Amino acid sequence: MGSQVSTGSAGQSRQVLDAIRRIVQILRESSREAEKRGLSGPQLFVLRTLAESPGLSLTELAERTRTHQSSVSVVVSRLVDQRLVERTQAATDARRMQLQLSAEGVSRIRTAPQTAQERLVAAVDALPRVTRARLASVLDALVRELDLGGKHPEMFFQESARRARRARLADA
Repeated sequence: MGSQVSTGSAGQSRQVLDAIRRIVQILRESSREAEKRGLSGPQLFVLRTLAESPGLSLTELAERTRTHQSSVSVVVSRLVDQRLVERTQAATDARRMQLQLSAEGVSRIRTAPQTAQERLVAAVDALPRVTRARLASVLDALVRELDLGGKHPEMFFQESARRARRARLADA
């Protein structure tokens, strides 16, 4: 017997919340899988994006990950600190910095599964333009209703991964 969705207001609200729960759940599970590899979900997402398109600038990487440049910059800085990503000057333009995986970065993602972020970006991009615009408008209205405006959001589970790492260090 399949589940029935009530057409009333409460049923519609539950349908919306269930959809959000499913998305958050897959993002959380993907983040946990990345952490088994010693990375955060956002770090794995950035590494896989750079593996597909080596030599991106930070701006181009932000566009590919559908993330604000300031948010992806934080993730890239950590990956550079871990020697998983290298910044190099572009051969054609000395003002442009390119990002690419180091040998260790390539090694770390060699068997990594597709991230939930990659799946989410692909799914949103696959929606018809009109549907995407309507979804963007509805989600913006929800964000306003929740009073969540302000600074640019971090990448999915970027902060929780940071907290988990601090907790592990504190336990050591």
